[in-house]
Amino acid sequence: MSAWILALANLKGGCGKSTLAVNLAAGLAAGLAKSADPHRRVGLVGLVDADPQGALAHWANWGGSGGAAATALPKVEAGGTDPVAVIDRMALSHAHVVVDCPPSLDMAVTRRIMERARGVLIPVLPSPLDLWACAETVAAVRQARQVNPGLAAWLLVNQAEPASALSRAMSQALAGLEVPVLSCMVRRRAAFRTAILEGVSVYQLGARGREAAREIDQVIQEVMGT
Repeated sequence: MSAWILALANLKGGCGKSTLAVNLAAGLAAGLAKSADPHRRVGLVGLVDADPQGALAHWANWGGSGGAAATALPKVEAGGTDPVAVIDRMALSHAHVVVDCPPSLDMAVTRRIMERARGVLIPVLPSPLDLWACAETVAAVRQARQVNPGLAAWLLVNQAEPASALSRAMSQALAGLEVPVLSCMVRRRAAFRTAILEGVSVYQLGARGREAAREIDQVIQEVMGT
């Protein structure tokens, strides 16, 4: 496999995993397109929707109904009954593949995806319940490393309110886990919700999405080292 596969995983739903997956893929595509033919942007980065809820497909279809928005997002492939096979296929023709893993107490599918990935990003909301839930996901990373010892993993505080004591305390609490915490956070911003409503990424929102896109760029730089 030639692609850099990034999985977004968390046992707990509602952590913003799908929103991050779409915008990370869009950010990677925008960065790669700067040094490649812009018309190849869609083929540079692929999205695999391994979540049975199909949030990414709905998002992309919503954008596809809006004319120019149809090309705003990287191509989304549904994971179907065998998301690992879809990932393997996309990895042959894409520079990067971003995977939205399913939130489920049965981690069998997510663990198989982690065994294929170069990195896994674990979004965590700034709440004690989410902190406790992410510990199980960290344990799944540990298991996946038995097959894929080179798997890198990071925790990301998502939908943060940096001025709040809780967000600051979360970063300190997460530091006690064996997976490192990204130094950057992604804030709770209206731009992310607006992008969903318009079926695009924050990169297509112009000035409205500039700060949100800057945060996604920081995540990409820290995770990918680009």
